[in-house]
Amino acid sequence: MLTKIASVANYGLKAIDIEVEVNVADKGFPGFGVVGLANKAVEEAKERVKTALINSDIEFPNQKITVNLAPADLPKEGSCYDLPMAVGIIGAMNLLKIPEEKSYFYGELSLDGSLRHSRGVFLLALLAKEKGIKNIYVPRVCANEASVVEGVNVFPIDNLSNLIKHLNGIKLIEPLYKIRKDELLSDIVPEFDFSEVCGQEQAKRALEIAAAGGHNVFMMGPPGSGKTMLSRAFPGILPDLTEEESLEVTKIYSITGNIPPGGSLIRNRPFRSPHHTTSQVGLIGGGSNPRPGEISMAHRGVLFLDEFPELTRSSIEALRQPLEDGIVSISRASGSVTYPASFMLVAAANPCPCGFLGDNKKECRCTIFQILKYQKKLSGPIMDRIDLHINVGAVDIDKLMVGNNLKNQSETSSTIKNRVVKARKIQQKRFKGVDGIYSNADMKNKHLKDLAVLNPNANLLLKTAVNKFGLSARTYFRLIKVSRTIADLDNSVEILEKHIAEALQYRVRTED
Repeated sequence: MLTKIASVANYGLKAIDIEVEVNVADKGFPGFGVVGLANKAVEEAKERVKTALINSDIEFPNQKITVNLAPADLPKEGSCYDLPMAVGIIGAMNLLKIPEEKSYFYGELSLDGSLRHSRGVFLLALLAKEKGIKNIYVPRVCANEASVVEGVNVFPIDNLSNLIKHLNGIKLIEPLYKIRKDELLSDIVPEFDFSEVCGQEQAKRALEIAAAGGHNVFMMGPPGSGKTMLSRAFPGILPDLTEEESLEVTKIYSITGNIPPGGSLIRNRPFRSPHHTTSQVGLIGGGSNPRPGEISMAHRGVLFLDEFPELTRSSIEALRQPLEDGIVSISRASGSVTYPASFMLVAAANPCPCGFLGDNKKECRCTIFQILKYQKKLSGPIMDRIDLHINVGAVDIDKLMVGNNLKNQSETSSTIKNRVVKARKIQQKRFKGVDGIYSNADMKNKHLKDLAVLNPNANLLLKTAVNKFGLSARTYFRLIKVSRTIADLDNSVEILEKHIAEALQYRVRTED
């Protein structure tokens, strides 16, 4: 008997319709075969499905079973086909009623017949909504991912026995309660508060500008100056994700399996901090079947790269295109995949290998050759793509000793965040109707003429600076974007001379 069960395959950030055809034949030698360009994980499903059926008190048929995953020319990977295979076999044995209305079945089986957490459920629900499919059957542990998608009934399945009773009308499973997006509140607790950071007021101001406009930041300073602490406190001043941004981030986290069991829509901006020994594939993405890297996991959030020059030269240079375009395209023989990678880069580095070049208290022990080799790892094109450059000096001992008193005087993260949120609301209003732009950093050069207007004095100052310091065209446009953010924080319609002057403070020192 032949049965057909609907499921999906994930390719990049898209879910594609898959038909799982199961034929249980009396003729031929008993066996269990899977065809349809399946990888090793799908091939291993045979043993999982067989054992799960036996442990669910279902006699496995001693017949020739053939499973075809159609279309056959599309590569299939992962364990999500376990459930549709099992349903197809049980349906072919007339032990359950396969729904007449097209429904998606998706999930990995455990050997005892229960269902495990499976990645990509959110993409499955989005495809079901797009195709007009009303019912999807997924593991309970990841059903919340799909519960935010309107117009789709999400049936959370604990095990095969419960699913069989439900499909046969013996004991129905209630569809999952729909979670409204506004019910998912941000609950991020930053590792540090800005009030805990002693001194470093200029660095705090630069990070506030970066948060308000979505700009990249580079911090250079000796060990112990507070670079890492500032970066760890940075998420505490970032605005919450918009609904559209949240959907983008959730897609990535769903396909990589990074939404925890019971989790749903991602509401907090990602903060990724990979170790400096991370490979280029781990950072950018790739593999034989291209998967998202750290830059995509940081989409609409922050990618913190500590010890920036210690990354391999190839990894650093591979950041060029994503920093400019906000996407990363990975091509392999099997095809090309494009992942979003619009992130805020926060990079930290020491001035030399020992870290004390230019320090007033500790002598640098590096040779000229070592210093030049270390600094040359950061090429001009990479540094040109970073909007704000900050020198984070060592904190004076007096400030450290009275740190407890300063904590009450220094601004808290929540106070700074309020200003950041106000600036972002101004940008949202400005960019309404412009697709793909959420912050000043996202603006293309063609938008600057209408959306970033400089008054005559500001224009003259910027022109003078470009000529005097020999700034590149890319730096010129990035200065305007940063100035636009400073003006938004100042609640100014025009970009004034003082806004250009402040923006120049974060660039001239590295260009001079």
